[in-house]
Amino acid sequence: MNLPLPSFTPVSSGIGSNVSGFEIYLNRSGINSIDPPREKIQAVTGSTLQVKFLNRGAPIHITITSANASMFTDFFHENMYIVDESVLSIPLSPDCQEGFFNLEIIAGYGVMKASVRVDVIPPQRQKPKILEESPVQPVARGRPHILMVMMGIALILYTAWLYTKTEFLNIASFIMLIVGALYLWYRQR
Repeated sequence: MNLPLPSFTPVSSGIGSNVSGFEIYLNRSGINSIDPPREKIQAVTGSTLQVKFLNRGAPIHITITSANASMFTDFFHENMYIVDESVLSIPLSPDCQEGFFNLEIIAGYGVMKASVRVDVIPPQRQKPKILEESPVQPVARGRPHILMVMMGIALILYTAWLYTKTEFLNIASFIMLIVGALYLWYRQR
């Protein structure tokens, strides 16, 4: 006869379209043992992190807490009684920054404790595929660039001012440089 045993599994809120998760084994290497995954755990902002607890022994009572997750999720504390397996869903906020938080799992009424670090990363945006790679440096083709022409004219006017001391030539060379820079600036937009 199987008696219904209480087990709490929150339902995913569907905030994000991504679901990431990992498995934690309980009672696998000994009584009240907690075996977290060895690989790096990452969750995307706005997604749901699913922690699957797999029990390989007698039913076990565990406590999951996270003291430093308030920037990423509303999850703080959960008590679970696991017979075979259970899933804990932790929805991450879509407007949180990247960072990390720790999940602490306690079993055996405080005898066994394990900590899992969860890295929160921003969603990856798909980059448009570029057929050919653009060169790092622009290649000069055809006519000289208008800014180079204006710089040449400004140099000639400034050199003429140095020899003749006519103030108009100094002001004209300065204005040529400014006009060339403004032309280049507004042409890029």
